[in-house]
Amino acid sequence: MGQHVTMGAMCKCSFGAAPSSLMVLPQSRVMSSGKPAANIMDNKPMVNVMPFGTCMSLANPQVAAATAAAMGVLTPMPCIPMTTAPWIPTAATTIVGPGPALNNSSTLMCNWGGMIQINMPGQFTSTVK
Repeated sequence: MGQHVTMGAMCKCSFGAAPSSLMVLPQSRVMSSGKPAANIMDNKPMVNVMPFGTCMSLANPQVAAATAAAMGVLTPMPCIPMTTAPWIPTAATTIVGPGPALNNSSTLMCNWGGMIQINMPGQFTSTVK
């Protein structure tokens, strides 16, 4: 059993320089510990997934261009998350709105190669299966 992820959960990206907070809109009308509950479709860049400071992935075109201009010296650029797939794995038996609930062991892949993980689920009293 994992902890249910809610609005304000802290996330980190393997290529990001800083943590970020997960934004969960109250569209599913499901609350967990008084906060909007997240599901696997809360993966929209700049809506649910906020920037992680600077990006250090050479798969990111901005980082690749800046690194090439600096003659091969890795040059981080501002993070702009590119997440298109849903979070995996999920809490398959708990449904929040249109999809399975998001738990603290779920991960999300960025198109630039980063793996986004939940550091702190936003609440510590509700669990999901």
